[in-house]
Amino acid sequence: MELVRLVAPLIKRVDVATAATEHLVLFQCSDADTVITTASLASQLSKPIGVWLFIHEGYPAQLAARDVATLAALVPLGHVVVESGEYSDAHADVLRALLTNEEVNFTNDVAVLTGAYNRPAPPTPITVWSSRGDVLVGDDVALTKRRVESTDVGDFTYFE
Repeated sequence: MELVRLVAPLIKRVDVATAATEHLVLFQCSDADTVITTASLASQLSKPIGVWLFIHEGYPAQLAARDVATLAALVPLGHVVVESGEYSDAHADVLRALLTNEEVNFTNDVAVLTGAYNRPAPPTPITVWSSRGDVLVGDDVALTKRRVESTDVGDFTYFE
């Protein structure tokens, strides 16, 4: 499996949609909100896309889960990468727990959720990855960064 992180500015969003037909893209907008920019591509995406999100104190995994569920209703969303320093795995677990229609009662190093809901769940399953530097960790799978290419569209990082 190969995933390709694409860091590109808002002005190149149409090129991001094109790249998503050639690769399984994990998009990160370099100068605007990634979720909103990806949503703006709804009419141009024919294949699944992924997003790369930075979780921090001002944007916790609980809000990211809400955004991901909404985005999945608008575009064919297949993957989400969570990056958050040393707690990426814990934040990814919060996101996974909240991407269901079920009541969530969950505790880990970054969140305590009691009787939480994030309905509706995405229409199709989403694979949530955590970023550990040069490695992406998902459900029993780890992908390693292989190469980086800079183009006029943006920076492509290939994980296999």
